[in-house]
Amino acid sequence: MCHYCGCRDIPLIKEFIAEHEAVTDLAGDAVRALEADDRDRARTLVAEMTSRLYTHWAGEEQGLFTEMGENEEYAAYIGALVREHRELAVFLASLDLDTAEQRSAFVHAVDELHEHIAKEEDGLFPASLTELTGDQWNRSMAAWRAVHAADPGGTASDPGAAASGTDGTGSDGTAADPGGPGTADPDGTASEGPAPTA
Repeated sequence: MCHYCGCRDIPLIKEFIAEHEAVTDLAGDAVRALEADDRDRARTLVAEMTSRLYTHWAGEEQGLFTEMGENEEYAAYIGALVREHRELAVFLASLDLDTAEQRSAFVHAVDELHEHIAKEEDGLFPASLTELTGDQWNRSMAAWRAVHAADPGGTASDPGAAASGTDGTGSDGTAADPGGPGTADPDGTASEGPAPTA
């Protein structure tokens, strides 16, 4: 991701980036296990990756995505990101690593996951610095904390069970506030970053 906009200094963004890194590390290990024809290890790694993704997605969608989605300028961009979450979830739920075709498809899906993460880290996250207020950052952090408090081990099995709508907002179009105010606040020191483009 970019290093010039300052978003890496925001506590919630740090958490999201750490989750991205953990997931892509697991994905890379799974690809290497498949290359070594160790399918059992690959299955274990994919299962852990999938569980972490479900929790990560819920944390994004119920907080930051919901808050950013209140601005029509970003709604379509966020909607596309959520659709990619759902598409990958469907793929992983039916993945069969015993077939060569599916193994190849998984490697391709990992490449697409890296592209998806870049859309967030190079587009949405920098844009959030100039878009969100302190209260919105607090609600976003509260949502992330609520997801992780409910699923501390990252064992969620359905990314859409409690997630926000596919347009990045709740079912009533309002921002989620599941756990009261958090402590994440950019303190008004963020520099301007690039707005995402669809």
